Amino acid sequence: MAGFMTELWESIFTPGTTPTLLVATNATFACLQLVLLALLVATYSIHFIVLSFLCGGLWWAINWFAAELKVAQAKEAREKARSEQRAAARSSDDSETEVETIPLTQGKPTLGSREVEVTEQAGDLKLRVEPSPGTKSGVSTEDEWEKVSENENEKDK
Repeated sequence: MAGFMTELWESIFTPGTTPTLLVATNATFACLQLVLLALLVATYSIHFIVLSFLCGGLWWAINWFAAELKVAQAKEAREKARSEQRAAARSSDDSETEVETIPLTQGKPTLGSREVEVTEQAGDLKLRVEPSPGTKSGVSTEDEWEKVSENENEKDK
């Protein structure tokens, strides 16, 4: 029992799920289901049935997540082993760095990247027209505040 408790304490600080943590989780949910059953028998309250279903759903979801996590970890381990095998096969090369070579052009040197597309102007640009001073958008903010303060002064009189 002491060994289980130390493993449980250490599994809390281990990323992912551990078998010890899953055993403790399943035991805890089983005890909670027994307590909810005892309370249901003692009180005949429907609340304990609802709580039991919620508890069962959470219990199932935790176990499902742990199983999916285990499958994902196994897949990741397989991919890592494959990539290590590929790296070992390529280790016969003298250099592991890839260098992109750009062929030199004869004549006039070109500036800029070859991967950028130059787009041409699609249409004519139109200049914006200055709003006339009589329009609403032409009125400054200060004028608006002056109108508001005048209206407030008239209400106070």
